[in-house]
Amino acid sequence: MATKPRDSLTYSEPIATGEVTIDTGPEQVYRLVSDPVAMSECTEELRKARWIRGATEARVGSWFAGSNRNGRRRWVTHAEIVEAEPGRRFAYRVRTPFFVPISRWEYDIVPEGDGSRLTVTNWLRVPPWFVPLAILITGEPDRAGTNQANIATTLQRVKARLEGREWHR
Repeated sequence: MATKPRDSLTYSEPIATGEVTIDTGPEQVYRLVSDPVAMSECTEELRKARWIRGATEARVGSWFAGSNRNGRRRWVTHAEIVEAEPGRRFAYRVRTPFFVPISRWEYDIVPEGDGSRLTVTNWLRVPPWFVPLAILITGEPDRAGTNQANIATTLQRVKARLEGREWHR
């Protein structure tokens, strides 16, 4: 599939990353990570996702909306899929419904033995003027630390789900 070029990011280095080896082939891993509706069952802050703007599947240019939660705080985001290479790579950029950029998420999948290695990388794209509002909205002053912890939790849930083991949110 086509890939949109990475736009200029607010920060040149990722704020959070993580990886896990999964005893499942790259196609099955991709099928889960490229489905935001299914992934919302495995993630910590993203609690629900739905396709928007006529999208029904992961393709470059497709959009989905995310309902997010941190404790009692709730907020909505919109995300555009910018890379969709089945079995290899999935990426999207997130913004507020009123067009303020928030982040970019990338999922890289490589075959490893009889399974796969999944790497998740997150970049912050929030403009400096929006940071205090983001903290107010999400209740989270340490976005890098939170995303690092959330990625680790999500990866363990993805691994358990794909390997057919019981897991709980």
